[in-house]
Amino acid sequence: MIPIRPVIRGTGHYLPARVVPNSEFAEWLDTSDEWIKSRSGIERRHFAAEGEFTSDLAIYAARAALANAGIDAADIDAVIVATSTPDYTFPAVATQVQAGLGITRGFAFDIQAVCAGFVFALANASGLIAAGQAKRVLVIGAETFSRIMDWTDRTTCVLFGDGAGAVVLEAQDGTGSAQDRGVLACDLNSDGRYRDLLFVDGGVSRDGRAGVLKMQGREVFRHAVEKLAATAESALDKAGLQASDVDWVVPHQANLRIIRGTAQKLGLPMEKVVVTVQDHGNTSAASIPLALSVANAEGRFKPGDLVLTEAIGGGLSWGAVLLRW
Repeated sequence: MIPIRPVIRGTGHYLPARVVPNSEFAEWLDTSDEWIKSRSGIERRHFAAEGEFTSDLAIYAARAALANAGIDAADIDAVIVATSTPDYTFPAVATQVQAGLGITRGFAFDIQAVCAGFVFALANASGLIAAGQAKRVLVIGAETFSRIMDWTDRTTCVLFGDGAGAVVLEAQDGTGSAQDRGVLACDLNSDGRYRDLLFVDGGVSRDGRAGVLKMQGREVFRHAVEKLAATAESALDKAGLQASDVDWVVPHQANLRIIRGTAQKLGLPMEKVVVTVQDHGNTSAASIPLALSVANAEGRFKPGDLVLTEAIGGGLSWGAVLLRW
């Protein structure tokens, strides 16, 4: 049997018009541009406008990805949206994207794994394609984290931003070797014992409110580098490859120190790492597809390049996807 590989055909992203530099926080918080940059690498981020929702961001990014792929929305079989900030409790953001794009067939659903959401969504989309359930899948990460910030917590509210990124995955025949284009290996992990390190203190079942983000930054950092390097190595091992084979790392854009620490642990130079955290902040599930789209638009990826993505988020949940461009 000829193996099916899920190949990225196109990428796209969308950022809200409002740009919020670090200096804006310094006007009303006990913080500074230097303090934020030194601890996170973040210089600015985007915030959604009033009346601009997660589904809107996702639709814009999806349209850009479809245009980049040269594929009509009518040819999409499934839409998967990774988000922790949906418009409604239900229906899924993905169904709103489906309707917004004029897609009237196939299926759509959301995945919630916080900052690791896009990695989980990409792995699920790859499995659906490999199983023959879909030929073309829109995989989107979209967030409006500005809606769940505690604006009195100077250690966390300065870190997050809003945005969306999307990829079009398409089934293509492969040979079964690690030289195939497309997704080569996935590695997913969760450990609910660490819930209190990063969570939102509200919910429909608990108290009927959205709540605000709570994070123990030092503890999250302690787990991040070790777990990200381990999941990356696991994905490489599954594909029979090594870190030295990697052409590009596209990590979750949470914190520049975490990005550098993980690259160092993998033995990879920063020249091989796509970094956008300075411009976008932490956009949670949107950060990897945003970075993929930006790097692709800049012409960084060449056909055949080995690309490693990895992320960690609330849960704790973490994982990696290894693919060939």
